Amino acid sequence: MSKKLLILHTGGTISMSEGKDGKVSPSERNPLLDTLEKLNHPAQLFQESIFNVPSPHINLTHWLTLKARIEKAVNDEFYDGIVITHGTDTLEETAYFLDLALNINVPVAITGAMRSSNELGADGLINLQSAILVALSPESRGKGVLVVMNDEIHHAKFVTKTHTTNVATFQTPTFGPCGLITKNNVLYFQQLTVYERFPVREIRYSNIQVIKAYAGMDSFLLTQLAQHGCDGVIIEALGAGNLPPDSLSGVNALLEANIPVVLVSRAFHGVTQDVYDYLGGGKQLKQQGIIFTTGLSGQKARIKLMVLLNQQREKPLADYF
Repeated sequence: MSKKLLILHTGGTISMSEGKDGKVSPSERNPLLDTLEKLNHPAQLFQESIFNVPSPHINLTHWLTLKARIEKAVNDEFYDGIVITHGTDTLEETAYFLDLALNINVPVAITGAMRSSNELGADGLINLQSAILVALSPESRGKGVLVVMNDEIHHAKFVTKTHTTNVATFQTPTFGPCGLITKNNVLYFQQLTVYERFPVREIRYSNIQVIKAYAGMDSFLLTQLAQHGCDGVIIEALGAGNLPPDSLSGVNALLEANIPVVLVSRAFHGVTQDVYDYLGGGKQLKQQGIIFTTGLSGQKARIKLMVLLNQQREKPLADYF
């Protein structure tokens, strides 16, 4: 019996068309809905347009709707794999939220396009073809949510959009892709050492702000957040995890208000470390109670902190990062 695969369309460039004026905008009907006959798919394919929005419009409500639909498809309707088409601007964030929150054991592949459906060199169909192959591959089981773009497979945890227009925009800094698609073959050559899942039933704490550090940064924004309240703050710090001295009073205000502060690096490669022992250095920041991450970007750290704040935790928050 052939496998049963569900394709969930959410909108984005992969579902848009370019007009005569060169502007790209959403189509009334997703053009992908009429193209499955062009694809090589040794499976029963079913598809739904669960939303049709540009990816900058995607928010927590969309994530929770997607999570619920996928779990119903797998647990009640017995699909063997899931493919999601998505706009690229926030694709990595949707992928990582689902990676942390889904409680299923079948492959989930998410893909998109950098060129709309009627542009020269449109990449949507080939990316969809690749995502279908990945979602149908037995080797994809147990690997969490996978981002499939430009003949490459990436883990949701570390992949990021690196170029505004290039079709090879999705990259995994430091570690590289975990697999490749060659013709009709799916090849894996690395895997994560830890796969994390958390039981997400509702999100009550989601007001988490992301601040980027810079030379001469002061405490203005951090102090405002401490005074007006939020659920957490992610700081994209300098280098391996350092902050300018003038920002420290704002950091202290957040900690005194019992607002968790998570540090990532604004650098593209590498991980944060508590190396430097000077005013604003990582060693002193960690001693104060700031949480350091390992390789997460600011947007991914925000998602992980949001998920963790809505859990019954047995360990200190820092132990999960």
